[in-house]
Amino acid sequence: MTGMQETLLPLLAAAAAYLVGSLSFAVIVSRAMGLSDPRSYGSGNPGATNVLRSGNKAAALLTLVFDALKGYLPVLAVLLWGGRWGLGEGTAALVGLAAFLGHLWPVFFRFQGGKGVATAAGVIFGLNPLLGVATLATWLLIAGFSRYSSLAAIVSAAFAPMYQLLIWEAGPTALALIIMGLLLVWRHQANIRKLLAGTESRLGQKAPAAAPPAKPTRNRKKP
Repeated sequence: MTGMQETLLPLLAAAAAYLVGSLSFAVIVSRAMGLSDPRSYGSGNPGATNVLRSGNKAAALLTLVFDALKGYLPVLAVLLWGGRWGLGEGTAALVGLAAFLGHLWPVFFRFQGGKGVATAAGVIFGLNPLLGVATLATWLLIAGFSRYSSLAAIVSAAFAPMYQLLIWEAGPTALALIIMGLLLVWRHQANIRKLLAGTESRLGQKAPAAAPPAKPTRNRKKP
């Protein structure tokens, strides 16, 4: 493999992962199931937690699964088939980060994306399954006690790179986790303010503004 190929292939893989990450399944699933756009109610975040506020648990579950898979599958593809092209851990970490960035700034949805919690979880499970289990356990513990999805996400985002550095090793995976963790905390700025003010919504709390999409009305002529 030439030096140009060694540089080009990881970039092409990252570009493909970014496009996959740009698929906003909160919006796609909601449209397919006839629900309101998740960007129009609750926190306005196109993610599984906000879709849950619509009251449709099936839509929220599908959003969660697909958002996680779009982070997991690109990383898994590199780890399974990238070796023959000289693509290793560094490219897998880059691809995972690209998919995560696609969720945050999706090219297909005017760069207005979600906070990336589920996609980050998928990336982590792809890069290091044991780390994924530890991070998920942290999220479940915090969410179970506090009932705040945002708080659980913030704590998990901080602990994931710490787990990687303390239990495993520094390297491309740790660097990708640090960048994702910082971006996750940054994307939760509004939630942090609400948590401090005691106004943050709890898990499963239905958003009062959620409503089925309005049916188009025809202009009627006045008699």
